[in-house]
Amino acid sequence: MTITGRVPPALLDDLAHSRAGALLFDALAARWPSDSDELNSIARYALLPAGKFLRPVMTLTAAEAVGGEPSQVLPAALAMEYLHVATLTHDDIIDGDLLRRGRPTVHVAHGLAHAIVAGDHLIFAAFTGLAECRAAGLRDPAVVESVAVLAEAGSDLCRGQMLESRLVGDITADPALYLEMARLKTGALFRAVCQIGALLAGATSEQAAALGRYGSYLGVAFQIRDDLILFADPDDTDKPTGSDLANGRPTLPVLMAYQTSDADTRLALAAALARRSAEPAEFDEFRSLLMATGALQGCQDHATEYGRLALDELSELPPSQSVDLLTGIVQWAVTTRP
Repeated sequence: MTITGRVPPALLDDLAHSRAGALLFDALAARWPSDSDELNSIARYALLPAGKFLRPVMTLTAAEAVGGEPSQVLPAALAMEYLHVATLTHDDIIDGDLLRRGRPTVHVAHGLAHAIVAGDHLIFAAFTGLAECRAAGLRDPAVVESVAVLAEAGSDLCRGQMLESRLVGDITADPALYLEMARLKTGALFRAVCQIGALLAGATSEQAAALGRYGSYLGVAFQIRDDLILFADPDDTDKPTGSDLANGRPTLPVLMAYQTSDADTRLALAAALARRSAEPAEFDEFRSLLMATGALQGCQDHATEYGRLALDELSELPPSQSVDLLTGIVQWAVTTRP
């Protein structure tokens, strides 16, 4: 099954409609039928409708990039989506968000307790997905190593979440601390999806490590991209704006703006964060303040640098359409319109 090719960065938002996306959607629907028991039904609600399938597509692509057969690692690719959606379910609870993918979040639709349990259920389902790769004929040592990689990524995710909680309300924090949070909370899963796809496909240790580093750097660039998109023109993004501000959570643009601003601007930034308001007028004022500091361009420079580091890791791989797609994903991640 060939699932890759040269994909223009502008088309990466349509991954869910690609051949790989269709394959993943069909597999998800089959594994989580609408007539499931209550727990599986809540998990299905969290999983479907699906997002971009970026992480599972990257698992399939990483496998193909090292000469593997993507269909053999399909259960592992689904496992990456399970873990990703589990983290989203729990994040929505922590952040008090009410909407996800255009409809009520899991805890709003099914209650707080059920949402926590469903998120836990999806985490265990991720390990089940890795174990299912044995039935596809993959070697036991590769499956065991992949389990270890996923467990390490899960631990890093938790550490990243704790670090993010420590940053709430602290506009004076060093931007380097925020980048470390992004490496743990976002980069860890990107690292795992690429490394696991490579390991299961029989990659050399050097190739698997390089793809893991590629994913880690990409994850940080991706997080910065998300931060910047929140300050883009509202007509250019369908992402909700103001959630971080309402939660008193300083993102990289805010921290960089504070670091480089004069005393008056620092006071204005701190006051806006302390108000924890996402009212449109106040958010627009906050956005204008950030734009004037030049912090958004500074963040873009950071994203570009992490993208360059990610692309450098791909030099370990022979040229292929799969590598083209991995390259395109980086180009997409570092392209924003703040």
